[in-house]
Amino acid sequence: MKPAEAVHGHLATLREVLLPAVPLVLLAVGGLVLAYWWLDPSPPKHVVLATGPARSAYDTFGQRYRAALARYGIDVTLRPTQGSLENLQLLREGRADVAFVQGGIGTPQPGDAQELVTLGSLFVEPLWLFYREDVYPDEVERTPGLRQLSSLPQLQGLAVNVGNAGSGLPVLMQKLFEANRMDAATLQITRLEETPATAALLDGQLDALVFASAPEALMVQMLLATPGIRLMDFGESEAYSRRFPFLTPVVLPQGVVDLASGQPPADVRLVATTTELLAREDTHPALQELFAQAAVDIHGDAGWFHRAGAFPAIQRSGYPVSQEAERTYRTGQPFLQRWMPFWIANLVGRMWVVAGLVLALVLPFTRIVPPLYRFHVRSRVFRWYGRLRQLERTLQEQPGRAPEVLRELDALDERVDRIAVPLSYADELYDLRNNIDAVRRRARMAIAHESSQALPMA
Repeated sequence: MKPAEAVHGHLATLREVLLPAVPLVLLAVGGLVLAYWWLDPSPPKHVVLATGPARSAYDTFGQRYRAALARYGIDVTLRPTQGSLENLQLLREGRADVAFVQGGIGTPQPGDAQELVTLGSLFVEPLWLFYREDVYPDEVERTPGLRQLSSLPQLQGLAVNVGNAGSGLPVLMQKLFEANRMDAATLQITRLEETPATAALLDGQLDALVFASAPEALMVQMLLATPGIRLMDFGESEAYSRRFPFLTPVVLPQGVVDLASGQPPADVRLVATTTELLAREDTHPALQELFAQAAVDIHGDAGWFHRAGAFPAIQRSGYPVSQEAERTYRTGQPFLQRWMPFWIANLVGRMWVVAGLVLALVLPFTRIVPPLYRFHVRSRVFRWYGRLRQLERTLQEQPGRAPEVLRELDALDERVDRIAVPLSYADELYDLRNNIDAVRRRARMAIAHESSQALPMA
């Protein structure tokens, strides 16, 4: 056999083997395509994160999240807001995908359980009540003294800024005022944003202001280091935490602001809310996973009010917990992402289960491949038996057509000679050719018999 003929024979054999498997391959590919369409494993490359006022802690953290997700090709649009209340509203309206929301700000609505999920608690936001330490006449001794506040009722009669309405801080402060049986009419309340409120405090137009922010906020850092401005010590911090489950007692340790100057000069007791990262339930799971991974990097270190590893954390909340975030905090970064680019690892990680299911469904059908293969190969030989039977019947019924039958047999033999079958089926091909020869001999005998009948008697 020539080399070219050998190669052709091998290719023909390979084609015969693979051809019966084509329907199964198409079925498996169709299943994977359908699963890809249904699961949508590739996340969108754009997401909206609602943050907070400019130069606030939310704004600072938002920029860090944007940089973290940019490494994976995700464009994070930061949407500045007035604060948590506005962020929550944007999530509910679908105008933001992810947002920072302060604990105790609003209550989950009936539809939120289906629309919003929490990606975990990120950090504590103490209530920073800064006040001017101005000299004022002591009401008892009628002698000059420095203002020292240690409880909210001491704010009565003072000009106090409780934050802008969009932040939700006025709602929180109203709850605390009511718990202290304070009449709002006894306070000169303003609702300025952080920057103008800080300027008013420094200019003496305000006696006190309240922030609810992480210690990384620029305004907090500045006021802590400003002479003449003091931070109120919440002596009843434990009591507040018992009355309000969303509040936690925290302590600003002595010297944590500046060890060299010993600021603060003593421990300061504060109450704090916990900020959560909320997302719409329909936010792509891969994006939820990336935000959770970024949260570990951004908030996992030690801070003024917590030790390393305390955040991010899954705490009891009014919102369902994202399964992606919970898995990330429990097991860390997925194994595949440690060795593959994110897009490939994400695709494999979200499709392998479906691929296994498709394989489990297709595997039983593979049992019919060998019978199909045998049938396909043998049919290439057996289908000529029908033609051979017709020629044999013609020869029996019409012996005079033997020359015509002989020509048809020669043509049939040429066609059969071009059939390529695997060696394991060569015996059936040779049986066909032997049967063709047997009918051919009978045709020749019939022709000889007809010729002998045609000769004249001697």
